Amino acid sequence: MSLNSIDKETEICVCNSKSAGDIAECIKTNDLKTLKEILECDSCNVGNKCESCIDEGYNNDGLNIPLVLAMVQKSKL
Repeated sequence: MSLNSIDKETEICVCNSKSAGDIAECIKTNDLKTLKEILECDSCNVGNKCESCIDEGYNNDGLNIPLVLAMVQKSKL
């Protein structure tokens, strides 16, 4: 999957109803650099319920928080 192929409106953290754009904005706003920082950030509120958004993605599609972090770091999202 290309880093250019994910839509900002794609829901990544289904349990918390957070899209790729929501998570990217939180990463940028809080200057988060690691997955651990994202998961511990109270204002992001992701990865704290079913946790599938941390690993394989909710739909087992690989669309997950680490992918969003990588896209933000590469200025693709």
